Amino acid sequence: MAHIDAGKTTTTERILFYTGRTHRIGEVDDGAATMDWMEQEKERGITITSAATTAFWRDHTINIIDTPGHVDFTVEVERSLRVLDGAVALFCAVGGVEPQSETVWRQADKYGVPRIAYVNKMDRTGANFKETLNAMNRRFASNCVAVAIPAGEGEMFSGIINLLTMQFRVYHEDSAGTIFDDLPVPDDMLETANEYRERLLEAVADVDDHLLEQFLHDQPLDPERVMAAVRQATIESKMVPVLCGSSFKNKGVQKLLDCIVDFLPSPVDKPPVVGYDPAKPDKEITRAPSVDEPAAALAFKVTTDPYVGRLTYLRLYSGEMKAGSYVLNVNSGVKERLGRLLRMHSNKREDIQVAQAGDIVAAIGFRKTTTGDTLCDVKRPIILESMSFPEPVVMVSIEPKTKDDQDKLADALVKLSEEDPTFVVRQDEETGQTVIAGMGELHLEILVDRLTREFGVGASIGRPSVAYKEAITEEVEAEGRFVRQSGGRGHYGHVKVRLSPTTDGTDYLFENKIIGGAVPREFVPSVDKGVRQAMANGPLAGYQVVGVHCELVDGSFHEIDSNTMAFEVAGSMAFQNGVRRARPILLEPIMDVEVVVPEAYMGSVVGDLNSRRGKINGMLPRPGVTVIAVTIPLSEMFGYANTLRNISQGRAVFSMQFSRYAPVPAEVSGKMFKNVAI
Repeated sequence: MAHIDAGKTTTTERILFYTGRTHRIGEVDDGAATMDWMEQEKERGITITSAATTAFWRDHTINIIDTPGHVDFTVEVERSLRVLDGAVALFCAVGGVEPQSETVWRQADKYGVPRIAYVNKMDRTGANFKETLNAMNRRFASNCVAVAIPAGEGEMFSGIINLLTMQFRVYHEDSAGTIFDDLPVPDDMLETANEYRERLLEAVADVDDHLLEQFLHDQPLDPERVMAAVRQATIESKMVPVLCGSSFKNKGVQKLLDCIVDFLPSPVDKPPVVGYDPAKPDKEITRAPSVDEPAAALAFKVTTDPYVGRLTYLRLYSGEMKAGSYVLNVNSGVKERLGRLLRMHSNKREDIQVAQAGDIVAAIGFRKTTTGDTLCDVKRPIILESMSFPEPVVMVSIEPKTKDDQDKLADALVKLSEEDPTFVVRQDEETGQTVIAGMGELHLEILVDRLTREFGVGASIGRPSVAYKEAITEEVEAEGRFVRQSGGRGHYGHVKVRLSPTTDGTDYLFENKIIGGAVPREFVPSVDKGVRQAMANGPLAGYQVVGVHCELVDGSFHEIDSNTMAFEVAGSMAFQNGVRRARPILLEPIMDVEVVVPEAYMGSVVGDLNSRRGKINGMLPRPGVTVIAVTIPLSEMFGYANTLRNISQGRAVFSMQFSRYAPVPAEVSGKMFKNVAI
């Protein structure tokens, strides 16, 4: 996991080569990387979809997922971290800690994933291991400790010093990194190596009391005990071992593989997975990572394969699953048949008969399983914690080019939205258009490209627009009365609600405050449902309303005519009547933007950011460039890549990620809605 261009796929390609999984090294720049198999990935030289593979090193099986670095595809990192036991965070030795590095680090914190860090590109001009390590400790508030350091940097990078064994590894240049010598540490590096080693031993001594005693009394430390303590500290997330190398120049990758085996947890090192009994949601159930336990797995990804159809990626937490057997999808309540089980190597498949606890496999045959569903033993059900995904922020309208494309488009959009939880398809009720929403312009561009290539659909898309939201700012009381008499049995529903803004950032909160049965209990969920439906279209411009605390305070019913539909409509009417008087405001997505700009163009770039309603939060000088951290509304960022290229003569770069929703200033919303009467 890492920022764009830190070298994730290049490092994975080297791992596959050294573990014997491939017999030649695939290069990203040549479009020949094994893990970047999509046409769009080969053309652009970026990773778009996470690819899984299995490699073997020192009699250990390593399941690897190579994730994208671009923020538009952050869902791939999110769902991978949810099911993995450990992570390797890559950092560019020149760029240091970049914005997406922070995002993936936070995602790993969220799922409690132990990690090791690998500082890549030590051969590049401007590489600075010490500064990168310091930045990691500053920005992450984690105990990042070097276990290996570079001998020289940039063009002078000659090898790697292992601080645990105090050996200096030098690679033979013409051997693609397969031949190396382990030598004593050079005299000119000895002092630096000892300083770093001292810090490493200090960190390790905090974990093991026996080592602490030896350390305080200046006694030699037992190397095996030190290794065990580093492993324990890593698994407990008390320490992050930091390595270095240059994957492109084939230096340091075997050491990285050793550290994955030595320090990152195996499934057995992880505590039993905790789930819930579907019949009693407050009852916790645990499953240990053992083949003797009942089977439990999480579906973390669904893809459409042109040859075998629907592929569902699974992580098994306990038990085993066999090809041809049945499992229960607890979320949908459906029994699913495991037609075939596959071990994936990027987009290549290998049939297997049995998958066991700890495995990451793909299954064919599931019809009703989506991302985040739990699959388990039919007789021993359990629900595992699902995944949360960010909401899309950019929308475009999409239309089929011909009548033939119309049916194909609907089918293709359903398949793509099944694959990607951050891709949303909806019908605009006012215009009748199909609207697709995603995480950014690149995200939607790739999806539209896939529609043409994979599904053969001709489609035209509109200009990108922003996914605004609406919110209320005042407390109001409102009434909804739905009465229809049409001969025979009629409809009667009457409710009074109090609407107010939520105080804790919750999107929606419903409370029944009725005492005495003015609205019978069986109709209360219908009122809730009606309010939710009405919230989908706000009064300002039809955007979703969020941040609403709705209290049902009164109402009335009819012994014969009242029914669920009547109270649903009454709830919807009450919300619509109240929301217009609650001083609604428009909310817009705000982005965290980081611009890396040479000093000569600083003035022009800052001026342009200010003109886009940007709020500059800080500037960090780096050799020859300045990093500007700024928050900007997404609506002001369309086309920014071209503008930045023009004003900096192509020398400035930027990265952007979603931060939060915030109110649109009155003068801006005034221009947007001058024709809307409220």
